[in-house]
Parts: sequence; C-alpha cells; structure tokens
Amino acid sequence: MMTLKRLTVLCLVSLTAVSMVMGQNSDKKSNSGLLTLIREQSRSNSRDQKLAALKNIGDAIDGGNRGEEIRSALEYLALDGAPNKAQAGVNSDVRAKAAACLGDLGTPEAKNTLVKIVMADSEPIVLTEVVKSLVKLGINDSEETVTTIVWIMTRSNDLNPDNDLAFSAVEAIEKLAEANGGIRDPNAVRMLVRITEGPHSKSVQDRAKEAFTNLRKYAARAAQNG
Repeated sequence: MMTLKRLTVLCLVSLTAVSMVMGQNSDKKSNSGLLTLIREQSRSNSRDQKLAALKNIGDAIDGGNRGEEIRSALEYLALDGAPNKAQAGVNSDVRAKAAACLGDLGTPEAKNTLVKIVMADSEPIVLTEVVKSLVKLGINDSEETVTTIVWIMTRSNDLNPDNDLAFSAVEAIEKLAEANGGIRDPNAVRMLVRITEGPHSKSVQDRAKEAFTNLRKYAARAAQNG
C-alpha cells in the first residue's frame, strides 16, 4: 500500500512536471506573439513603428532568439526604401539601426544580408553601420569581408566621400588584419593610401596612415611566425 509520504512526493513531482510544460507552452506563445508583433511593426508605414520593431528585435536577440524570423525582419527593415532610388534617404536611420542589429545577430546569414545591403544602399550612415557589423561578425572567408569594405569605400570616394564611413572602414581593415595576421588583398592597402590622399579630414587621414603602418607590422609578424 502506498504511504502518505510517497503519495505526497508523487503528487509534487506530477505538479512540477505539469508546471514545467505549462511554462514551456507559455514561453512558446509569448515568443510567437513577439515575432508576430515584430513582423507587423516592421512592415508598417510608420517610422515610429519600425523603430519599435527594432527595439523588440534587440530584446529578442538579447533573449537568445537568433532565428530566421529575426533575420528576415532585419533584412526587410534594412532595405526599407533603399531599392527605390526615388526614396533614397527615406528612413535611413531605420536602415542603419537594422544594419547594426545584424551585427548583434551574429550569424553567417546575417553577414549575407549585410552584403546584400551594400548592393542596394549608398547612404553613408547605413554603410557605416554595415562596416561595423561586418567586423563584429568577424567572418572573413576568402577575404570576402575585406573585399566588401574596400568596394564600399571605392564607391563612397567616387560618389559621396564621408569622414565617418572612412574612419570606420580604416578601423575595420586594421581589426581584421590584427585578427588574421595581416590582409592578403592589396586593394585594402590601396584603399588606405587613397584615404590619406583623398578629401577627408586630417584626423581620418592620420588614422589611415597609422593603420597602414600597423598592417605592415602584422604582415611582418605573420611572416616570422610562418
């Protein structure tokens, strides 16, 4: 015959299991509701709603949600208005924040989305965040990240030179070189030289000269270790 003590223990175990299942179901419903809210906010015509979507996306990422739904919402927000040249500049702050969040997302798919943004957007404020996010992700397979940054700066220097973008690009190249024992793409070095000679502020030019010197150090160190 089951004792009262054993019966009590079994009841407590059962209640705990039921509580855990209910909690998991509640979390799933809550997460599903948040994703639905983000999807609706991101597709709204209201700038405020889009910014609210980005706030919710940031909370979701902080909570460990790095799924496809989040990346898809960020891609939608990051390309908002960019493909239509007549809307150039519309919600550029939204697109910039979305690019920054892609760096926080931290997935290979996020990197692919950032490269897609580069092809569609020419706003310096957006491209600056793209460069920062690419470095934050740290994915430089076959020098693709370096190539992308160099391409951004080549286009920017030709069309719309910007000090903030140039400074971010210089820092990005230097960080990638430090992390990878130098950079093999000669176009990165040419980019730095061009910035030192281009229509940029003295502080940006000086930073490019410093990065150029450091690239040579990283290359020499890699040669010694190799």
